[in-house]
Amino acid sequence: MAGMKEIKTRIKSVENTKQITKAMELVSSSKFRKAKERAESTRAYFETLYETVNDIAKNTSGSKNVFLKERNVKKVCYIVIAGDRGLAGGYNSNIIKTVIKHSNSNNHNVIAIGKKANESLSKRGYNVVDFIESVEGASYEEADKVAKLAMEAFKNGEVDEVNLVYTKFVSALAQEPQVMKLLPVSIEKTEKKMTKSAVQYLPSADTVLGYILPKYISGSVYGAICESFASEQAARRTAMESATDNANEMISKLELVYNRARQAAVTQEISEIVAGASSSQ
Repeated sequence: MAGMKEIKTRIKSVENTKQITKAMELVSSSKFRKAKERAESTRAYFETLYETVNDIAKNTSGSKNVFLKERNVKKVCYIVIAGDRGLAGGYNSNIIKTVIKHSNSNNHNVIAIGKKANESLSKRGYNVVDFIESVEGASYEEADKVAKLAMEAFKNGEVDEVNLVYTKFVSALAQEPQVMKLLPVSIEKTEKKMTKSAVQYLPSADTVLGYILPKYISGSVYGAICESFASEQAARRTAMESATDNANEMISKLELVYNRARQAAVTQEISEIVAGASSSQ
């Protein structure tokens, strides 16, 4: 009987855990739908912005814009976007592993977006120069602030390269950690002969490039935040769905063990009654 009581207690404990994981799954599903829409709606805009930057840069010979100049890389700044909380499978750990693998050293500056990015990289000795605690509540203004901080450090020579580390939203079941070089801005090279742009930029293409590049950097950071948050919610929903399924499976197994134990106890009780009746005759 003591064993049956322990099994019932265990079943109750698993059922309580199941209620929590199911609730988290529903919350993540609701947030995921909104985050997916935001990520998809912003993606087209920033892709167009990148194409515009490429078009101007390729048709601007001898540009002296500081954000286009390649340098000998000694110091790097990483803008790292992770989650606000855990219980999202390998989402947060995959981002941190990507940073560690790409940097090969903790002697670099980090701008962390998300509580988990700040905690994990601070513990590993990275120099976190600034951080935004919440990815979910991050606005374009905050993304612009982060971008300006990184651009200022690059412009002043404090860092020689700025990389954006985020999770690209591919689908509800697939999210891929990405490292994107923000600064210096990489322009796509083509083997074809350069043709004059169909768009005329006034007062000059170089002036327009100087104006639009900071917008492109800020936009890229905000776009990465949107992609990462959608990825986080998708990963958490999948993890909680899996946890709920595992809880159901565990409950089924425990109920089977409990029924067998109860049947054994009933059989033993019947045997004792029969034995007692036989001995009294």
